[in-house]
Amino acid sequence: MAGQNGEGLRYAAIDTPEKYYLKWKEINQKFNPNDTYLLELTQPIREKADKADNLLDKNIIEMLNRERLIDIMHNFVVFDRGQKKLCRPNQYFGIKAAQESIRKRQGGILWHTQGSGKSLLMVWLTKWIREYNPNARVLIVTDRDELDKQIEKVFKGVDEDILRTKSGADLIDRLNSPMPWLLCSLVHKFGNKEEADYDSYFQELNNSLPRDFKPKGDFYVFVDECHRTQSGDLNNAMRQILGENALFIGFTGTPLLHSDKVRSIEIFGKYIHTYKFDEAVKDGVVLDLRYEARDIEQKITSPDKIDLLFENKTKGLTDSAKSELKKKWGTMKKVFSSIGRLQKIVYDILLDMETKERLQNGRGNALLVSDSIYNACRYYKLFQDSGLKKCAIITSFAPNHNDIKGEGEGHTEKLMQYEIYQEMLNGKSVEEFEDEAKKRFIDEPAQMKLLIVVDKLLTGFDAPSATYLYIDKSMRDHGLFQAICRVNRLDGDDKDYGYIIDYKDLFKRLEKAVGDYTSDGDYTSEAFDGYDKEDVEGLLQDRLKKGKERLNDALETVKALCDPIMPPKGEKEYISYFCGNPEKKDDLKDTEQRRVDLYKYVILLVRAYSNISNDMVEAGYKPSQIESIKEDVKHFENVRMIIELASGDLVDLKQFEPVMRTLIDNYIGAEDSKSIAQFGELSLVDLLVKEGEAALDRLPKSIKKNKTAMAETIENNIRRVIVEESPTNPVYYEKMSVLLDELIKLRNEQSERYEEYLKKILALAVNVKKPETTAEYPSTINTQAKRALYDNLDKDETLCLVMDKAVIYGKRDNWAGHPQKEKHLKIQVVKPILEEHSKVEKLNPIFEVIKQQREYK
Repeated sequence: MAGQNGEGLRYAAIDTPEKYYLKWKEINQKFNPNDTYLLELTQPIREKADKADNLLDKNIIEMLNRERLIDIMHNFVVFDRGQKKLCRPNQYFGIKAAQESIRKRQGGILWHTQGSGKSLLMVWLTKWIREYNPNARVLIVTDRDELDKQIEKVFKGVDEDILRTKSGADLIDRLNSPMPWLLCSLVHKFGNKEEADYDSYFQELNNSLPRDFKPKGDFYVFVDECHRTQSGDLNNAMRQILGENALFIGFTGTPLLHSDKVRSIEIFGKYIHTYKFDEAVKDGVVLDLRYEARDIEQKITSPDKIDLLFENKTKGLTDSAKSELKKKWGTMKKVFSSIGRLQKIVYDILLDMETKERLQNGRGNALLVSDSIYNACRYYKLFQDSGLKKCAIITSFAPNHNDIKGEGEGHTEKLMQYEIYQEMLNGKSVEEFEDEAKKRFIDEPAQMKLLIVVDKLLTGFDAPSATYLYIDKSMRDHGLFQAICRVNRLDGDDKDYGYIIDYKDLFKRLEKAVGDYTSDGDYTSEAFDGYDKEDVEGLLQDRLKKGKERLNDALETVKALCDPIMPPKGEKEYISYFCGNPEKKDDLKDTEQRRVDLYKYVILLVRAYSNISNDMVEAGYKPSQIESIKEDVKHFENVRMIIELASGDLVDLKQFEPVMRTLIDNYIGAEDSKSIAQFGELSLVDLLVKEGEAALDRLPKSIKKNKTAMAETIENNIRRVIVEESPTNPVYYEKMSVLLDELIKLRNEQSERYEEYLKKILALAVNVKKPETTAEYPSTINTQAKRALYDNLDKDETLCLVMDKAVIYGKRDNWAGHPQKEKHLKIQVVKPILEEHSKVEKLNPIFEVIKQQREYK
């Protein structure tokens, strides 16, 4: 757990990356007025928490209440394939509500939006049911193969042995036996249909009933995706088989259609708990979605308009980036002999692959929804021919030679489908190929950049890497809702949103005037008119409208951050504000939060700018504003890199640079930023040691032309190394610190001696990084550990050598960090030697020095 008075409490399993820490959020009357049971259950905790002085204390009272903490540890911790997972607040309260519903023998519906952890809800509820009722059996019914496999994977991942029944007859046989206690059943498809055939499923169940059939155990039936129209028929059929005592709980990640809502509640019971999309976005559980309708037919009316599309989609790029992309574009144009609708969409997506951050850097990928298997195959062929080899088709089609008998030699649809599939499968079975493609899509997005689908994968497919969903199919309501939620999963800092690109204009946005949006840019009509508006509020936001807001906010934030800097706001003033005064030892550390904020918000600004830089006219910016914003972004990016260099933070932030570098080169072209990026893996001090004065030529021009800025940059970097290395040899680095202070004083008092200062500061850099180069050590003191002991044991060569040998032979394996082994080394090995040399008062400091030496670990 981590907490702070203003931000409250965050919690996570050990080794969880910071981004995925969870925030506790208590249920309350304002946002959950209908959760009567939960409000009563939590009232004592809430009353006590409301009296807390700050948010941290409030969260501690809420989450660490004795009964609740024990409940969380007992009922809400799982190891999913070895990875420890804890419940989110919405999952905790959803399960608490479901437990009460089960105690009252009442079924109902759990509606938790797509991506908020519905599968684990099933796991936690199932585990609790088994403990609550030893005679319980749980049956999970779903009508999609993907969902059925996912459920099996989730339960087996947490060491629950779930049985997947093979057919309706197999299910009846299992129900008639007392074991297994946990099973799942798939409403099977018949033929090549993507939709499940409920009538055939029910008929198979009835035909399989033996005369002596009697279900064994107390059944709890989970119906996954219970929003489907057929769920009522499924419920009735199951009730007839399992009897009236079976308890049914419906799970759904999408809202109920208003035409089905009353009927569904009659069938399953009331809502047990709801957690809607807008709540999940506010809580940071899923990502917000950005929507854009693209009229590709209007943009490319003839072959000569293709270059116009290129210009429009790349106008925000730098000249060098555009020139590089033009080479690929020329090759790509030659591939297509005609420009039909599919070719236009392929062109459009290929340009996105080269210009959109997540698609370009290989950390994200995309799904394309086609309207038919035939067109999916055509898309695949077009992408392959144009050079995008890392894509695959996943549909219900399985090539069978019998299907093409009698098709002749002409390129009929069936024959073309068959040939393209056979080429793609390359000797593998469909199932084997699809499993490999999906795994690569999830685990190696750079190696599987696009999956082309029709109906498959649009439910139950969880791929955090998926960032863009391209739609070329008429969809609405449940199908559309589930499809767009494929791209709402969290996945690293550079995935801010999921993007929906609509080639079918499902919301009829292209028919309406630009200003004819709802006040918040929210799409909750047209393709979603089957839902009650409050159930889909905030689901889709206009990409350009929200992108403009995001860019304006980001720029305003960075400007406000730099507002306190004194005029003329040159490099010297920026370095002084963000790095402090080099004469004051603690200033670099004390200004750290300022720098952290600068780095964070400039990166957000660069991302916000790159996201709409090609569409700024369409977003409503005037030409003068576009140029001004570009210059501001370039300026602040240069400032970011200069401060990273001047503070010595650059090496710590290297992991973030490759992704940022692509954005900066493509959209901004900041020169100072570019020159600093060429340092590679070396810090400035490393370069000074390696290249001497020549290293100064690598510094950005804006720093080189200002002697004070250059000096402070060098001083801050040396100070940083001294601070970081000090625990390894406190005496030596204290001496280095004193020398640095003297040189800073020399520079400030005698500016005319700058060249002398420069030589001395470069020599100091060498001594700081390579203590062995000084002439202070006897020849026997020839390792870093010996030098540290020598300096911190009053330069007693004999004592140093005795101690070094004793530690090497006296330490136990893996002693560092192990309390008992550390105690043995300190008391049984180090202390007697110090006592013998009358220096036992140095025991604690010298043992801390020993703990810092890599050679002793």
